[in-house]
Amino acid sequence: VHPKDLPKVSKIEGRITNGYAAEEGKAPYTVGLGFSGGWWCGGSIIAHDWVLTAEHCIGNADSVTVYFGATWRTNAQYTHWVGNGNFISHSNADIALIRIPHVDFWHMVNKVELPSYNDRYNDYNEWWAVACGWGGTYDGSPLPDWLQCADLQIIHNSECASYYGTGTVGDNIICVRVVDGKGTCGGDSGGPLVTHDGSKLVGVTNWVSGAGCQAGHPAGFQRVTYHLDWIRDHTGISY
Repeated sequence: VHPKDLPKVSKIEGRITNGYAAEEGKAPYTVGLGFSGGWWCGGSIIAHDWVLTAEHCIGNADSVTVYFGATWRTNAQYTHWVGNGNFISHSNADIALIRIPHVDFWHMVNKVELPSYNDRYNDYNEWWAVACGWGGTYDGSPLPDWLQCADLQIIHNSECASYYGTGTVGDNIICVRVVDGKGTCGGDSGGPLVTHDGSKLVGVTNWVSGAGCQAGHPAGFQRVTYHLDWIRDHTGISY
């Protein structure tokens, strides 16, 4: 299910479960997205004027308020309101772009780099990565106010497909192992998955198991390397 749809207090959600509280400046590329329909998602700053998130977050929203540099959920360094004319949805993948007013970078608000084009065939199997967000901290829990992060290991798509099938786990998906209940559970749809080594954005949070966040099933992300051409075509960003 999509993390943003998990009951806030029984759908796939985007939350961080059994993670740790982020210190200020831990993930300056993470933004909170408060959509006009009343739902919450995460996103990643990928340039001075672009945020990457999930397509299912955008939905039919008229606008979004972007929270920059927040560790306490709504206590951001600043916010920007953005209308849906600045939303770019992917026609057949759960990934989207939001054009934002230019933001200056400093230690609390900064971009995360995309993988380089030369690295586009790296599957990142067994790499460690970090996911951060404000999603619920356990199934059905209210959304936490403080930014949470979890360290997660990327797994082979075949292992992920053994849970969900190859129809769900295509080449555009990257999955992480959920151990000891750690994972992205609801509220963090659209949020970042960033490698420990080199700090590259490799995933955009998409779904967790309908069996519940604590079930131990892998969590799925859009695989950023799969979408490098699409991102470049719309934003001009490439490495």
